[in-house]
Amino acid sequence: MVLALVSSACTKPLQTAGTTVSQAGDKAPAAGLVTGADQVAEYLPYLKGKRVGMVVNPTSIIGKTPSVDSLRALGVNIVRIFGPEHGFRGNASAGAKVDDSVDPATGIPVFSLYGKTHKPTKESLADIDVLVFDIQDVGARFYTYIGTMHRVMEACAENGKELLILDRPNPNGYLVDGPVLDMALKSGIGMHPVPIAHGMTVGEYAQMINGEGWLANGVKCPIKIIKVRNYSRQLPYTLPVNPSPNLNTPQSILLYPSLCLFEGTIISQGRGTHFPFTVLGNPDLKGKYDFSFTPISINGMSETPLHQDKACYGLDLRTYDTAALRQSGQLNLGWLLEMYQAYPYKDKFFDFKQSNQMGDFDKLAGTRQLKAQIIAGATEAEIRQSWEPALSQFKSMRQQYLLYP
Repeated sequence: MVLALVSSACTKPLQTAGTTVSQAGDKAPAAGLVTGADQVAEYLPYLKGKRVGMVVNPTSIIGKTPSVDSLRALGVNIVRIFGPEHGFRGNASAGAKVDDSVDPATGIPVFSLYGKTHKPTKESLADIDVLVFDIQDVGARFYTYIGTMHRVMEACAENGKELLILDRPNPNGYLVDGPVLDMALKSGIGMHPVPIAHGMTVGEYAQMINGEGWLANGVKCPIKIIKVRNYSRQLPYTLPVNPSPNLNTPQSILLYPSLCLFEGTIISQGRGTHFPFTVLGNPDLKGKYDFSFTPISINGMSETPLHQDKACYGLDLRTYDTAALRQSGQLNLGWLLEMYQAYPYKDKFFDFKQSNQMGDFDKLAGTRQLKAQIIAGATEAEIRQSWEPALSQFKSMRQQYLLYP
């Protein structure tokens, strides 16, 4: 495998971080995007003869085959699997704890990173020479896989292990927007001072974690990145595998950065339907909207959804033209402002404990200011202005870690 240091624009932080990046894809013809995982010839020689751990889920594929199965067939010695939220096989609901297990298909022990611990332990890494991270992200701060990567990087740094990242496109890579996280609100759905949509691949994001010293005690994780060939962040990308049970359509993935804020409100985003994150509604909006949907318990997606078995009235965004998001380069705040104005019981709108949602609004937004602004009747322009100068400063800092145009 040919590995070279990143270009001089990134040299200072990346040399410090111990990062090497495969550049073999740079000379590939422009016809056809190729994920890092699909470039097996680039990293197979590196893995051969090593004891390998893999941080993977159902999005981790080579061609159409799970990467664990593909690499085992090629003689790679995979000794342990690490599973994130939703589990290695992807059949756990959002937020559900996942136990350690043994994969029945391969007999490989599976260590859960969404159960008793969220970080690989010294014992779980003891018989591993190199860890492989191959998980599809969707480019939103509150999506938990970048938090998983942070903890994996930290564990590798602390235990002298190297991390090989098989990079994948960010379907929302065009989008860098939202309030930058106030670190006083740091949580599992927001670990770093980044905006809601960061516009980076996991490989780029890993470089930023290292370069900005965000790991505990400023440790650096030695990482190698297999870049995506022929990728541009402006290039529309349809994921070959759903990244999680409730992001099950291309539409939901593109709407997710804008709609996930509703998880801190009394408004349903369609959990408990087969089209989550493409609709918005609440029973108390009957008479204000004609469209309705009824959340039900769906095993593996949402067993106890908000407003279960009640008709919710609101917005149907399943046919919304997502090209408008791409053209604006911004999150859609209009839906949030509209729903707040339409909802009759203002004191309940942000009551996430009563609504049994995934998290409180302030932690999702990354700031206490947004909720206060909405309640006070601030305009979208006023809200966006309050994100500066932090948003522009992030965009400037981010440049040094980018691997793609």
